[in-house]
Amino acid sequence: MISTHYTRAEYDKLEDGTFSGRIPGCKGVIAFGKTLRECENELQSTLEDWIFIGLKLGHPLPVIDDFDLNKKPVYESVAAM
Repeated sequence: MISTHYTRAEYDKLEDGTFSGRIPGCKGVIAFGKTLRECENELQSTLEDWIFIGLKLGHPLPVIDDFDLNKKPVYESVAAM
């Protein structure tokens, strides 16, 4: 398995020399490419589409590393600053 330290994406080199990639925690986000770079680009595009469609359908976003985009923002009053 090939994994970059900049993302949560995981990549595998397949027997035919092509690559597959997935993002754990984002069910169904998977991509394939002839090269690692092509696979990375396809995976990014797939993730963007997955997020866009999920938001459009009202699905919650996954929580990754305790970062939850589903929480409503909490605002402090200006007086507290």
